[in-house]
Amino acid sequence: MKEPARILVVGGGYVGMYTALCLQRKLRQELRRAAVEVVVVDPDPYMTYQPFLPEAAAGSISPRHVVVPLRRVLPHCKVVVGEVIALDHSARCATVETPATKEDGTGGLQLPYDELVLAPGSVSRTLPVPGLAEGGIGFKTVEEAIGLRNHVLEQLDIASSTRDPAIRDAALTFVFVGGGYAGVEALAELEDMARYAARYYHNVEPADMKWILVEATGRILPEVGPVMGQYAVRELRARNIDVRLETRLESYEKRVAVLSDGARFPARTLVWTAGVKPHPIIAASGLPRTERGRLRCTAALRIEGVEHAWSAGDAAAVPDLTAEGPAKPDEPRRECAPNAQHAVRQARVLADNVAAVLRGEPVVDYAHKYAGSVASLGLHKGVAHVYGRQLKGYPAWFMHRVYHLSRVPTFNRKARVLAEWTLAGLFKREIVSLGSLEHPRAEFELAAGTGRHHEAS
Repeated sequence: MKEPARILVVGGGYVGMYTALCLQRKLRQELRRAAVEVVVVDPDPYMTYQPFLPEAAAGSISPRHVVVPLRRVLPHCKVVVGEVIALDHSARCATVETPATKEDGTGGLQLPYDELVLAPGSVSRTLPVPGLAEGGIGFKTVEEAIGLRNHVLEQLDIASSTRDPAIRDAALTFVFVGGGYAGVEALAELEDMARYAARYYHNVEPADMKWILVEATGRILPEVGPVMGQYAVRELRARNIDVRLETRLESYEKRVAVLSDGARFPARTLVWTAGVKPHPIIAASGLPRTERGRLRCTAALRIEGVEHAWSAGDAAAVPDLTAEGPAKPDEPRRECAPNAQHAVRQARVLADNVAAVLRGEPVVDYAHKYAGSVASLGLHKGVAHVYGRQLKGYPAWFMHRVYHLSRVPTFNRKARVLAEWTLAGLFKREIVSLGSLEHPRAEFELAAGTGRHHEAS
C-alpha cells in the first residue's frame, strides 16, 4: 500500500492552525482516502488569539476563550504536542521532543515528511538589561496575561496592607517597556482595571498609582499612523499615564527601573513587550534567511531556492506585491509586515498552493493590500486607521472589537466572547486575584509539612 503524502506543519499559531484548517477542507477527499496526512506540531495543544490577551488580563474575557483547541478544530489532522528540536530538510525529517520523549529518554520522535510548512512564529526579544531576566514579566502567552492580572491585583493588596511607604510606592508603580500593540493595549486595559479595583480599597486611590510607558522611538503604535499615534499619547497622558518617548530601560536591578533619561522608579512590576524575534528553530534549520533572521520566501510562499518547503507569518519575509513606490536603495524588496492580518491571509494562500502542488496544479502568488490597524486604549477608548480613515474614541474601540470578533476562529469562540462582552456590560468587573493558581500544590505541601509560604510576587 502506498504511503500517504505527509504534510508537516511546524507551529500551531495563526499560520500553522489556519493552514492546517484550510488543508483539511481543501484535501477532504485525499484525507478520507488516506492519500494525505497532515501533522501539526506545537508545544501547546491550542492556538492563542493574541489580540485578546489584554482583555483577558483585564478580566473582560475568560482565559479559556482566548485559546482555540487544535484537536477540536483540526479533527482530520494529527496534532503532536511537542517542539521541533532539529530539522534535516535534505532528508525531509524533523526531530520532535514531546512530553513522552522527555520521560522515556529516547531523544526525540522522528517525523518524516513530504511537504514542510515552517511557521513556528516568534519569541520575545530581550536585551542584556541588568535585572530584566530576573524581574521582568513577558506578555506573549495567555499564562503571562493571567499571571500579570493576578500580579497587578496582588500589588494593590500589598499596598493596602503595608505601613512601609517605600514598599507601598513600589507596589503601586507599574512600568511597561515597548510602545507597540502589546505594550500599549496591555497597559491601557490593566490601568483601567486597577483604577476600577481601587474603589474597593479603603486606602488606595487611583492617583496613588504610577503607570509608566517607556518607548525607545519617538512614537507609539506606528501601525495606526502618526496622527493617531500622537492622539494615543495625549489620551494616555490625560489619564496620568507617564509616556516617555525616545527613552530606554537601562537596568532593573533590585526592582528599580533606571531609564536612559536619568529617571529611577522603584517598581515591583516591569512588563517587557519591546519586540519579538524569529523562533530559534529558524536559524537551526539551515534554510535561507534574511539579515533579520526571517525565512526568505517567494511571493508564492515557498522558501526561496528550496523545494517542498513553505512558510508565512512572523517567521517569513514575504515580498509585498502591493507596495506602492520604489524600494529604498538598501532595501531590494518591500516585505509584508509580520502581523496577524497578513498571517491569516497568507495561510489560506499557502494551503491552496500546497494542495495545488500535491495535485500537480499551478501555484499562485500572495498579494494583499494592507487594510489598516485598530488598537484598544481601554474600555470604550481606542484608535484606528482603516482604509485611509482615522477613528478615535468609542467608534475606534467598537471597530476594534467587531474586527477581532470576526477574526477569532470558530463560531463557538465568537459566541462565547460576545456573550462575555455582553455580560461585562451589564455587571460589575471581576477584581479577584487568583495568584495561588500559579502554585497549585503549595497548600498541600504546607499541610504535608514539606512546603514553604511562597514569597509575594
